[in-house]
Order: sequence, then structure tokens, then C-alpha cells
Amino acid sequence: MSRSLFFLVLMLILSIQSKAQIRENNAFNKGEELTYRVYYSSAIIDATAGEAKMTVREVKGNTEPGNNDTVYHTTGTGRSKGLFDLFYKVRDKYESYIDRQSLLPYAFVRNTSEGDYKQSDFVTFDQKDHIARTSKKKMVIPENTHDLISALYYMRTLNVEDFGPDSLYIIDFYLDDSVYHSAIKYLGRDTLKIFHGRLPCIKIAPMMATGEVFADKYPMYVWVTDDQNHIPVLASSKIIVGSIKIELTSYRNLKNPFLEPLPK
Repeated sequence: MSRSLFFLVLMLILSIQSKAQIRENNAFNKGEELTYRVYYSSAIIDATAGEAKMTVREVKGNTEPGNNDTVYHTTGTGRSKGLFDLFYKVRDKYESYIDRQSLLPYAFVRNTSEGDYKQSDFVTFDQKDHIARTSKKKMVIPENTHDLISALYYMRTLNVEDFGPDSLYIIDFYLDDSVYHSAIKYLGRDTLKIFHGRLPCIKIAPMMATGEVFADKYPMYVWVTDDQNHIPVLASSKIIVGSIKIELTSYRNLKNPFLEPLPK
């Protein structure tokens, strides 16, 4: 598996910034936990590769001098499992401190450990003056730039009724001292076989990404619940060797009841 592939695929699914209209945040609240299982398949192996978890907490901001506002502290963790843990150990943690109204990030923390590769980053965002700062760099960024984690929660608040057939939505997110640009294609509504029935979902496809991290085009399909929660429940993608599937396995403390699956 290439560097960051395990958790990077999940983040690609989740990091969506659209120009569509945003409703009031009725999608998530503090205490929410989502757990995913990552499967890897090839001609010689078909096994669980790892697990990822997303959580939401509330903390005092301290993001600006004199600012003690409460912010969302959102965390994404990823770890390898089974045989993959023996040959390519992954221990990733991504954190974002997000304004509760705009859902834009104040700070982003990344601690990556994947095999012999180690990486740590701390980014602060000045959303007023459109500046991102790290220990290495100060950079002008586009208006409303997200990090990988904040983009997920922003996406979940979108008004799906504003989406048109085959609409294309723009993504701007900051990673590794660079701003990356990509696009998401809305493919309409679909029904997914999951849990104990057929789940009404919205189907999207990340069409293209640019930059060093997302240099390749991913033929990926993603399904999110067709309700107010907008939870990603399944993603599948071909990679250079084999394919990866990411599936929701458990959830806790949702703001809205989980969408009831249709009978099989």
C-alpha cells in the first residue's frame, strides 16, 4: 500500500467543500462517533486492512487572543489491522478545531505514522485575512478553505435539494503546505444494501484531484445517507493494485435518528 493510502482514501471521500447553499447545521452535534472498516482486495488477498473512526467534541476555542468561544474538536483516526498491521503498521490521527457557525477551521493537527514514514503538522487558519500558517510556511489561501476533517462536516450540512443532475462541485482544502483543488460529481439518489435492509442514499464520485498527494484520478463511488445526517456509509475505489472498500460499521450519538433501512 502506498504512503497514506489507508487513511487518505477515507479523507478523499470526506473532504468535500461545495459552493451549494448551506442550511443551519442539522446534521451533527457533539458526542457523535462514526466507525469504519477498510477492506482491501486483490488477486491474491481479500481481507480487512484497517479501521477508521470520526468523533466530535466541544472545547473552549482559544483560537484568537481573547476568544474563548466553544468550538467543535473533530478527530479522525486510522489504524491498520491483521496482516497489514504486521507488514505496514498505520497509526494516523487528524484533528480539526472548527467554528460552530461557519464550520471553517481555526486549527488542524496531523500526526501520521505509516511504516517508516512519520509526519506531524500543525496549521492555524486566519479565515478573516485568508492566511494559513505552519512552522515552515505562511501562505495566502482562497476564501473558505477547509482542512481534510472540517470539509466532511461542512459537506454534511449542505442542502441536497439544491443539487442538480450531474452537478460538479469544487473542493479547496489545505494539506502539506499546499492548497489542493478537486471536484465532486453528484450522481443522484440510489439504494444501498447495508445492515439489515436497503438504505436510501445519495451517490457521489470524486472525479479529479491535483497536486502531489492526489496526483491520480480515483474511479471512486461514495454513498451517504439520504437524510439530515448525511453520513458516508460506503465507498469503493480501484487502486493501482486491487481495490479498497470502506464501510460504516457502527455509529453513536447521532443528532437525528439513523435512516431506517427499507425491508430486503
